Order: sequence, then C-alpha cells, then structure tokens
Amino acid sequence: MPFRQKLKAIVLPFTVLSWLILLISTLLQASPEAAARVGLPPEWVTLLAQAAFVAGVFIYQRSQPDPLRGTDFVGLLRRLVLGPGVLATVCVALHLAERLIQYEHPTTDRLLFAGIYTINLALFVIFLAYTNYSWRSLVLFRSTARLRRDWLWFEVLLGTTLLFRLFAWTPPMPVAYFIMGGLAVFGVYLSGNQKWVAYLNRRQKWEVVFLQLALLLCLGIFTIYFLRIAKDPKLVAPEPQHAFLLLTVFFASFYSLAGLLVTFFNLPTAGVFEQKREEILSLQRLTQLIQKGQSEEEVYQMLFEAAIQTVEADAAWLDIETEGELHMAQRFNVSEEHVQAIRVLLTDYNLGQIEYLNNDLPNSSGFRNLELPYGSLIVMPMRSAKRQYGSLYMLKEQRQGFDRENLGMLQTFTSQTVLSIENLQLVAASIQNERVKEELKIASSVQDSLIPKDLPIDNWFEIGSHALAAKEVGGDFYDFLHLPGKRLAILIGDVSGKGITAAFHMAQMKGIFHALMQENPLAKNEREKFPVPSKFMAMANQALTHCLEKSSFITAALYIVDYEHGGFVFARAGHCHTLYYHSIKEEVSYFRTAGLGLGIIRNDSYEKHIKNQFYDYNPGDVMVIYTDGIVEARGAGQEEYGEERLKQQLEHTYYLEADEIKQHILDDLNEFSKGQPMHDDQTLLVIKFKAAQPEATN
Repeated sequence: MPFRQKLKAIVLPFTVLSWLILLISTLLQASPEAAARVGLPPEWVTLLAQAAFVAGVFIYQRSQPDPLRGTDFVGLLRRLVLGPGVLATVCVALHLAERLIQYEHPTTDRLLFAGIYTINLALFVIFLAYTNYSWRSLVLFRSTARLRRDWLWFEVLLGTTLLFRLFAWTPPMPVAYFIMGGLAVFGVYLSGNQKWVAYLNRRQKWEVVFLQLALLLCLGIFTIYFLRIAKDPKLVAPEPQHAFLLLTVFFASFYSLAGLLVTFFNLPTAGVFEQKREEILSLQRLTQLIQKGQSEEEVYQMLFEAAIQTVEADAAWLDIETEGELHMAQRFNVSEEHVQAIRVLLTDYNLGQIEYLNNDLPNSSGFRNLELPYGSLIVMPMRSAKRQYGSLYMLKEQRQGFDRENLGMLQTFTSQTVLSIENLQLVAASIQNERVKEELKIASSVQDSLIPKDLPIDNWFEIGSHALAAKEVGGDFYDFLHLPGKRLAILIGDVSGKGITAAFHMAQMKGIFHALMQENPLAKNEREKFPVPSKFMAMANQALTHCLEKSSFITAALYIVDYEHGGFVFARAGHCHTLYYHSIKEEVSYFRTAGLGLGIIRNDSYEKHIKNQFYDYNPGDVMVIYTDGIVEARGAGQEEYGEERLKQQLEHTYYLEADEIKQHILDDLNEFSKGQPMHDDQTLLVIKFKAAQPEATN
C-alpha cells in the first residue's frame, strides 16, 4: 500500500477519536451533574485533544492529492468557496438556531451551546486546513526547490508557535514580538510568490477577485463568531483555545488578502499575454542564435542550452540519430540510469518518436514504478520530411511544470534547428562537391606522377610497397633514385595537410630530391659526389623555406644504400623511426635517431638538428619504412596500432620475401582497424637484402 494511503488510514481514525474526546470533555465541563458522576477531566485533556484534532486534520489534508489540477486556478478557488465556504454558512446557521431555541433547564442550554461550539470548532479547523493547502498549491506553483523548502519550514514554525499558544505558553514579550514579527515577515515573503496570477486573463482575474472576497467573508464569519462567543457566559472552553483559533485565522486571512491584492493589482496588465509576447521575442532571439551556428555540433549545443533556459528545465538530455543509431549528444543534471529507464518506458508505450507532455509523472502508469525525482516531462522529436534527427527531453522536478505554450515553443524551436542543420548540410555538400571536383582534377594528375610506377629491380635487394590515401588525394610520398657506383637513394615523406596544396608540396619535394641528388662534377672523390642525408635535409629545408607556407611542414627520411661497401647511411627529418631486422643478431629493433621536420626551423641552424646514422647491413636483413598512418591507425576501442605491434609482425615474418612481409603487415592492420574510418594516409615500404649478395666488381 502506498505511503499516503497508509498515512490516511492511520490519521483519519485518530482525528475522529481526538474530536470525540474533545466533545466529551467539553460536554462534561458544561454539565456539573454529569461531571459529578463521571468525573471532570482536567483542562490539559481538552487542550491536548484539540491539539491532536488540529494536527490530525492538517496532516490528513496534506496527505491528499494536490488540489490544483493543471492550471485550473479559478476552479480551485471556486471549490474552496463552494466547499469549505459552505461550512461558514453551516456555522452561522447552527449558532442562530441555538440562539432561537430557548430551554428552561440551564444544563440543557449549556450542553447545546457547548455541542454547537465544538462542532463549529471542527468545521473551522477543517476549513483552515483546506484553505491553507489550497493556498500552498497556488504559492508553490512553478516554484523553485528553495521556495518549497522555505514553505515547509514555515509550516513547522507556524505549527509549533500555534501549539505553544494553545497550551498558554507565552515567552517573554521581546521574544514573543520577535517570533511573531519573524513569522509575519516570512509569511509576506512566501505570499508574494503568486506566479499563477500571471496566467489569468482579465475575465478570470475578476472572477478570482470575487472568489477571494467571498473567501475572506467566510473567514470573517468564523472570526466574528469566535470573538462574540468568547464573551458568552455559557462558554466553558479554556481561554487558550480562543487565542489559538484567532491566531490561526489571522494567518489564513493574511494569505487570502495577499492573494487578493496581487490579483487586484494585476488587473490592469495582460499578464499571460505579456508573457507570451516575451516568449515569442525570446524564441526569435534563440532562432537567430541557431542560424549563426557554423556546424551541426554548434547548432545542437545552442538548441540544448536555449531550450533549458527557455522552459527553465531542471534536467534534460538530447538524443541524436546518426546513420540509424541513436546516441546521447548532450546531458544536463540527469543520470544515465534515469535516461535509460525513461527511454525504455517510452519505447514500450510507443511514445519514443512523438510529441509527449506529462505533467504528473508520479501518478502516471509506468512512471510511478520508476520512482523518478521528477514530476513533469516533455519529449520533442526533431524530424523533417526525409529523416529523423533525434529527440529533445526536458524534465522538471515539480508536477505541472510545463504547459502547452512550452510545448509549442519547443516545437517551433526544434523545427528551426532541423531547418538550419539541413541548410548547413546542403551548403557544405555544395561547396565540398565543387571544391573536390577542381582539386581532384589537378591533384590526382599531380600525385599520379609523383608515385613511382616501377620499383627498382636489383640482385642485391627486393622491395615491397604499399600506398593508400585516406581521401582522394593524400599527403604521403616516396621515391627512388639510382645513383652511380651501385648506390640507391630512397626518400619517404609526409606533407602536413591534404588536398591540392599537399599535392603541390609533394611535387616540389620530388623536384628538390632529384635536383640535389645529381652527381657533383667538382667532387674530389667518389664519396663526395652526392650529399650525405643530413646535408640533403639542410639543403631541402633551405629550398622549401621560399615555397612552404608558415603553417606547413614536411617530415621525411632519406636512405642511401651502398651495395659495393655493404652498408647504408640515413637521416630522419622528424619522420617515423625505421624498423629493422638484424639477421646476425636475430632481433628486431628501431633505429631511433634525432631529427626535425622540414620547414619548422627556417634558418641555417636547422642542420644542427639532423644526424646521420651509418649501418653495415648483412644478407637477410629487413628494413621497414612507413608513415604515421600505419602506426596511428585506430582499432574498435580507439587504441592505436602502435610501433610494438608492427615490430611483432616483423618478428613473425622476417624470413619471408619482401612482398609477403608487406602483405602480412597489411592484413594484420586491416583486421585491427576493421570497421573504423581511415583518418590518415598509409604508406609502407619493405626492403629486404637478399641472402645471396652478388660479388662486388670494380
């Protein structure tokens, strides 16, 4: 059984029993003959019974469902006047009837007087409880969590003060004035929160004014009754009882008067119409912000933040649909567990893709079992005629947190968002298509001429090569150049950036490579005919200074293989480390040398950052040269392929031919990055020095 039902099942009998004890105690005090036979109860029994009855009525009324239904403020006040207001009429009728009926026996007259007084006291307490919690619903309409906490504290303080007054406990005068003054100021602060008045039109405001006047009239009737009866000689009730009732009616009247004044002074304004006008202006401003978005992510971010601010949501999230899959793009003040629970429930009820407004989640089928800390929910799908873009979810902690105006605003706002996104997509697609057509026409032909069509063939080595661009035009390049004296120059590089610019820089680097590696006729000996790799890098850096953009650079590695002497020399300009298999040591390792990319330092000091490394190769050695697109390829968990995995592949395949080693590495790379987009160009060269080296001839 829900807690509220259990509470009502306990409180209701307790309240009725307390009133019966109060009635019996009052009748015994009015009848000395009965008191002599049964015994006269002490005064504290009467006061305790009344305190229990008042507490029971207020607790019972608090456990009832919220009397405010949606935004039916007029209906709430009408029920308040036509329901509890009738109690005031009954009170007057009973009092007049008692005055008209005259009994010769004084005891009978006192008993009738005491009985009617006790009934009227009960009716008045019920009236006060209903009035108090009706005003509570109005004051806390669309309130903040802080205001709700403040009201709870006010209830506790007021109840404590009234109960102390009931038992005639009076603190020293300065303290009493401070307590009453503090409660009065607290009451003014709370009663000033009358947001509900702004939602009334002019006709409803006038109706509310008359209903509030009727309510004050009802409170006045009760007040006059208790003031006049306090001087009646037939009254047998204790004095603190009257003080308690008058203090209670003061606070009830205070709230009613505050509501009346707020409503009256709002009559000249068109409250809700002004609010709607402000909402339209706000929507216009937010729409302008959305149109300024330069990307889909920015547009969605603006939508999400603006929607939360506009409807004053306590929590929210945004689901975006991409390629048929739904994922959460934004989340605010809501746990993933609650998000998943709401999603599943809406899907089960086929409400996931439609506009949905629920202002009473705790009492709604399905949501009740989720025990969410929220009372209101709006679901606003984002879709066009062609596709579904996702859904926007807004949550508020309190019930009745949203209205149809909020729904309409979000509908207009999400429609504008979808329109903006589609416009961005169309413009981007149009620009991209035109640019790609022009770039591809030029860059494809340029890049086609850069990549060697035929690999160098020699009895000293074998080569396997692979080149794959992430887009139509890539930034990777490699080249070979046979040099006199049984030498081979191998250049590999990676240009920063993509597209036509990268293609032109590749062409420039190819020209620089062939120009600088030509034979020097003034050389004193064979070894001085060609620049060593470090010198080549310095000269290339100087040449590129005049044609490379400030923000661009090139990483490269140059290898010069000398078959006659069985060795090679290389230098690295910021490029990936060389992977090498040593056939004598039977181990795989990386040549890790210093080096800085071309174009990063554009002066004579660059050569200090480049170092040559010499190595005598052995038959059966394998050299793997690659670009960062290989080792930085991403797996399913966004981890990188990495140098270690590449090293393991060479350890397992070094005995194979160069082409077979290359293919094993590529197969493993494709398996690793299966299903993941390719983010960077991939170039791979495998050079294997043959186990049977030819005889060197002079």
